[in-house]
Amino acid sequence: MVAEQLPDEIREFRDYLRGLLARLDPRGGWCAVFWQRDADGMRACLDGREPPPWDVLEALLQDLAALYGPEAAGAETAHARSLHTAALAAYDARPGARETLTGRLGVMLREQEYAAECRARLSRRLASATTREQADALRLDLARVHDDHRRATARCAEITARLEALDHAPRWHGGPSPAYDRGGAEQGSPGEVPAPTGPVPEQRRRRRGGARFAGAADEETGPVAVPPAAVPGPPAPGTAPRRIPRGARFAGAAEQEAPAPGTEPSADAVDRREAGRFVAALARLRREGRGGEAHALLIETAYGPAARFPLLGDEMRRAGLDADWATLLWEAAGSLPAERLAATAEALTGAGRGEDGRRFLRQGVVRPAEEIGRAVLALDAQARHRELRALLDACVRVRTPEQAARAAAPDPRRLVPLLLAAARDVSDERHWDLLHALRVAGFAA
Repeated sequence: MVAEQLPDEIREFRDYLRGLLARLDPRGGWCAVFWQRDADGMRACLDGREPPPWDVLEALLQDLAALYGPEAAGAETAHARSLHTAALAAYDARPGARETLTGRLGVMLREQEYAAECRARLSRRLASATTREQADALRLDLARVHDDHRRATARCAEITARLEALDHAPRWHGGPSPAYDRGGAEQGSPGEVPAPTGPVPEQRRRRRGGARFAGAADEETGPVAVPPAAVPGPPAPGTAPRRIPRGARFAGAAEQEAPAPGTEPSADAVDRREAGRFVAALARLRREGRGGEAHALLIETAYGPAARFPLLGDEMRRAGLDADWATLLWEAAGSLPAERLAATAEALTGAGRGEDGRRFLRQGVVRPAEEIGRAVLALDAQARHRELRALLDACVRVRTPEQAARAAAPDPRRLVPLLLAAARDVSDERHWDLLHALRVAGFAA
């Protein structure tokens, strides 16, 4: 392909990527992994046929840091991000971009859903482990699956943001070149399977064929903090009394007695106190390098009441625990029932955390579609219409039309109109795609 056929933004990013790779060792680090596992995808990026996903570029910057020091990589990151963002926008302006991205989102959603199912299964097995060796092996598997899900979630969010931007971005006005024709992704295009995000030591291997940019066949597990004990399941609604956290993680929280009868503080005061106590404990665990216990604490807190989440977000941001805040939202999105998912998103939005609420819903609707449908019916019966609309909006935006259509299965008569109304609010194109999927599924005439 001649350079004149490429948009300026893609050509500029391509030249930057070539320069970056010229400074790296092709026989070591992530650069070697990418060339070994997907040489076609690497060549596609270097030819300017498609920009790589951001985490691929991020991994290459890790190689740069290893060779030239963190300062060199830090100086590059903002420039690389700016060029990458502009290249993605130019790539997505071409004809057929929506179809390509929608297909890729479907692949990543399946990867994410599979990882979530594996995580739940491994958590149940870990809870019933009878020996230390068995528990250690399960924790290693759980760490790997947790990382898989995190990577897939990041890719889904990136692709979803690109799809949403298409509704506002200017369209491609030039004639299509051979590399920018309509249709799906090319052979060798990157981004179908999430790439690893950290160095990979020698540990157990597993087979996963057909991957792009590592995280692929014979993937090796990286060092991810996991809980040292069984992952707790969600408490039954209304059955467990509020307890005062105990143990080393909470540093004497148990010594603070509950209020005497008749002086019970308000729910808001309780939530504020618990949020402060949680953040103090988490910050101490992070300072002491006790990552496994910190992660266990995050998992436990993910089952808390919806009204507490905005308070937790405020406290964690003030304490500089932004990464843990993102992890807490991710854990809650994957663990809470869909009704509580909607309530928590509503609480975040109502407290001025609209972006957190939207991201929380996007992550949380990656679950069996029928579960979304049942939650919508329950919300409708309780006249919780704002939460209902937010849940459906996330469903029709994030899931493919075929997946969103399956949400109508619990009660097509009631759910089909609600799904179509949500899709119409997104765009006419989304509405027609969903209507077609509903007809194919036999849910709409």
